[in-house]
Amino acid sequence: MARLAAVVCHPHPLYGGTLHSKVVYQVAKMLHRLGLPVLRFNFRGAGMSEGKHDGGRGERDDVRAAIDFLAETFSGAPILLAGFSFGASVGLRVGCGDERVAELVGLGLPADNFDLSFLKTCGKPKLFVQGGLDQFGSQENVRQLIETLPDPKRLVVVESADHFFAGKLDQVNGAVREWMVGRHPELEATRGAA
Repeated sequence: MARLAAVVCHPHPLYGGTLHSKVVYQVAKMLHRLGLPVLRFNFRGAGMSEGKHDGGRGERDDVRAAIDFLAETFSGAPILLAGFSFGASVGLRVGCGDERVAELVGLGLPADNFDLSFLKTCGKPKLFVQGGLDQFGSQENVRQLIETLPDPKRLVVVESADHFFAGKLDQVNGAVREWMVGRHPELEATRGAA
């Protein structure tokens, strides 16, 4: 039985975001190497998925369906919900309110363009990884938001990285891996393989 399962949500489908986006793929691969079963999925209308983009509303149902699948497949395993950009704004909103989700990871928070105030009432453990030059989530806006959030929380800024962490994905993986192993020491045994 899995001790922890993970779902990773992709960036905005109207701007080319799919489950194959580099950040989503790399983080999912790293979590898998730590021994977690990981689910990536396409939001409605992205890739080969049916339906059409619904401005974040229907996409929350897509996240719920992914959580339902993991909860049924890995019964009793707590869920880590990670999301990149639009996937963070939609996924974390659902994850904060779902008791099956134990931990949250937000990558490239789009704090300049999306209302993320729902995080202010989310007491679950949260890791945020942000590019120092993120064009959709300025350091100032992200830091101001995170200061208002309940603990436990951690912010890692990847210096000189843009929103897509171009050339810096190893640092993103390192930040998530370090946080995960710190919270789950049993993952240390597989850390070298990541």
